[in-house]
Amino acid sequence: MQLFEARPASATSYAYKASLIGSAHRFELTDEGLSWHISGRSGLWRYDEISAIRLSFRPVSMQQHRFRADVSRSGGGRIAILSTSWQTAALMAPQDNDFRSFIVELHARMAQAGSRAALTAGLGRKTYAVVLAFLAVLTAAMTGLLIRALMIGELAGALFILGFAALFAWQVGGFVRRNQPQSYSFDRVPRALLP
Repeated sequence: MQLFEARPASATSYAYKASLIGSAHRFELTDEGLSWHISGRSGLWRYDEISAIRLSFRPVSMQQHRFRADVSRSGGGRIAILSTSWQTAALMAPQDNDFRSFIVELHARMAQAGSRAALTAGLGRKTYAVVLAFLAVLTAAMTGLLIRALMIGELAGALFILGFAALFAWQVGGFVRRNQPQSYSFDRVPRALLP
């Protein structure tokens, strides 16, 4: 975890397109609170009304480097803020600097307002436990296949299994490492969950 300095001038607004069809999701940090405009709806949530923020790493096939912030309001409502924006049918563009600045500034303003929001990072504990259990079963199965391939002298099969395991560990390892459940404070936003 690392402390980030907020930059108020450039971090007061953020927008992204969640899909090719439809308008951009727009957010602004005002003196009164978090102003949002999503699909023809809009609202203003005071900083002390925000009850929770969950940061996570959520890669998708079109963008392997995508982050998400789920902002919840006491009394109901949740907004998802993504670090990527659809540009064309084949292009999802990262907005790393703008996303990071906006999220850090949101945390700074909530802290100034005396917010008592629950700040969590990664997956939920139960979901994370299921992911770890699945990976343990998959590792045991792959190990069994590797041992069997070596016992019958199938070196090409063993190399394939090792290559697949290395690729899988590289792809899934970052997701699992970054999304480890944790709590954090306003002045210690987890660096692994910001682009």
